[in-house]
Amino acid sequence: MPPYPVTAPAGVRRALLARSEIALLDVRRESEFARGHPLFAASFPRGQLEALATERLPRLAVPVVLYGDGAYDATDASDPDAEAAAGRLRQLGYPAVSLLGGGLDGWTASGGELFGDVNAPSKAFGELVAELAGTPLLPAEEVAALLGLGPGHHGQRDAAPAAIVVDARRFDEYAVMSIPTAISVPGAELGLRAGMLAPDPATTVIVNCAGRTRSIIGAQSLINAGLPNRVGALRNGTIGWTLAGLELDHGRERRAPDGPAAAAGRAAADAWRVADRAGVRRADLAELAELLGKPAGGTARTVYWFDVRTPEEYAAGHLPGFRSAPGGQLVQETDGYAPVRGALLVLADDGGGRAAMTGSWLAQMGWDVVVVTRAPGEAAGLPGGMTRGSWRSARPPAPAVPVAVPAVLAGWLRAGEAAVVDLETSKRFLAGHIHGAAWAPRGDLADPELADRLGRPERIVLTSSDGYLAAWATADLIARRPAARFFALAGGTDGWAASGGPLESGGELLAPATDVYRRPYEGTDADPGVMQAYLEWEYGLVAQLHRDGTHGFRVLTP
Repeated sequence: MPPYPVTAPAGVRRALLARSEIALLDVRRESEFARGHPLFAASFPRGQLEALATERLPRLAVPVVLYGDGAYDATDASDPDAEAAAGRLRQLGYPAVSLLGGGLDGWTASGGELFGDVNAPSKAFGELVAELAGTPLLPAEEVAALLGLGPGHHGQRDAAPAAIVVDARRFDEYAVMSIPTAISVPGAELGLRAGMLAPDPATTVIVNCAGRTRSIIGAQSLINAGLPNRVGALRNGTIGWTLAGLELDHGRERRAPDGPAAAAGRAAADAWRVADRAGVRRADLAELAELLGKPAGGTARTVYWFDVRTPEEYAAGHLPGFRSAPGGQLVQETDGYAPVRGALLVLADDGGGRAAMTGSWLAQMGWDVVVVTRAPGEAAGLPGGMTRGSWRSARPPAPAVPVAVPAVLAGWLRAGEAAVVDLETSKRFLAGHIHGAAWAPRGDLADPELADRLGRPERIVLTSSDGYLAAWATADLIARRPAARFFALAGGTDGWAASGGPLESGGELLAPATDVYRRPYEGTDADPGVMQAYLEWEYGLVAQLHRDGTHGFRVLTP
């Protein structure tokens, strides 16, 4: 008899339709997850589990259903990754863990759909919004004409523009590639700033992203809020612009300026008209303090606390216990931020309507949403007042393992007495890692040939961003091979850098980089065929929603 209970696909489906709490977690690598998964499954790679658990599963008693590559059922334990993940979650204090009966084969056999790519709930919802709300989608050629940009324009206008383009992505995405003349206005900022950027109602406001979702949601946000201008989404975003043979800008830094307090007040009033229609609730500071006073992990319900302002505003001062989740990205990546379907989402901003508009979309996606109502900068009545800096979840302590402090590791490396293996994602590793380190997926660490690939060093030192994941991996290795000399880097790569240790980009990958999925709209060198295939996938999402029948989305229409 398998050691873990089994939840049948029908049980998962019932929970989703009833909006009961459930976390359906895919423990495969992200690239495998992107090939196909249930709509509300969240990517939770086994190799990153300990670092993700407390942040994404804040209530210990939450029902968790896991699956991997196997087909685990009541008589046959044939999903080793899911079983290992279940054991670790129980060790971390999660008692209500089960495995998906029959795995993905069982899900599809029961009539469930498999959705490709990542952030599928948000992308499918965006397509449903475009269909039901009738969001105007403007082709690239029309937008170029409105902007006064001719063929082979090289960023030069042919005439005075009749429109502005606002880019709803994160600023770092915008800086990589953007529509010529576009201004960075990340999603939740649109209602607050678009009216200032286009004060003349005769000016068309065009919202873009890399593909479709954030363009659609951003444009419809302005329409729902009652912006008097003509508003449209750039059809297919930068992908559509590229496929039309038009050139993109790179390295731009245009940002929307801050506006007067009166503009924020108007934006808040407009946003709340939409939020009230969507069923968003409000909580004052006294009610918030009561919620915050409940013991972590011991509440009867999972609660996520999100500050939807910009990261810079968040770092300057935020309500205690809230995590930074800029509103546009929260709507785009809800499955990553809040994998417990049926949870309560509590949103905060500074009273400018960003939380209300973000909440309106989340409520339409089937979430229970509460917005904290307070004056700008107000924190009276909350323990400790405002908090500065970054947010960190209260994780269980890492296991006690042999550690190497940065100075000791530096000596070992100079003497050729150690090798460093980085366990962060291959993408993060390639962007910056300890000089001389190699990357390997955590699942490969038990491979006896790993030492050969590293040149049979006297010691192997594992690192991760802050060392937490590395400590868990070191403990697992020592349990399997107690004679080997494994160490975790104290403070991880962040601690190494803080001590003055050198970092480098690029580097050696000891295995194919299949741990992460490269988005078709990511970077500037995507193949046109891949981009077109991605768009075709998005076009088919509404039909998939109807076949699957678990979404519970409710779109506000004019």
